[in-house]
Amino acid sequence: MNRNGYLTVSGLVFTIVAALQAARAAMQTPVQIGATVIPIWASWVVMIVTGALAVWAFRSRTASR
Repeated sequence: MNRNGYLTVSGLVFTIVAALQAARAAMQTPVQIGATVIPIWASWVVMIVTGALAVWAFRSRTASR
């Protein structure tokens, strides 16, 4: 796989994760791992981070052309 393909796939994966985290936060869906409850605000943080990584991947892809 070439660099542009890798950046495209990475950008898509990060976009999907960001969208799922935004949906989880908007719907206030509870998540519990064992005895630990994951707070809703954590989904907003993860959405921002993965969204930024998606933008970075897509911008890097267009810059390398």
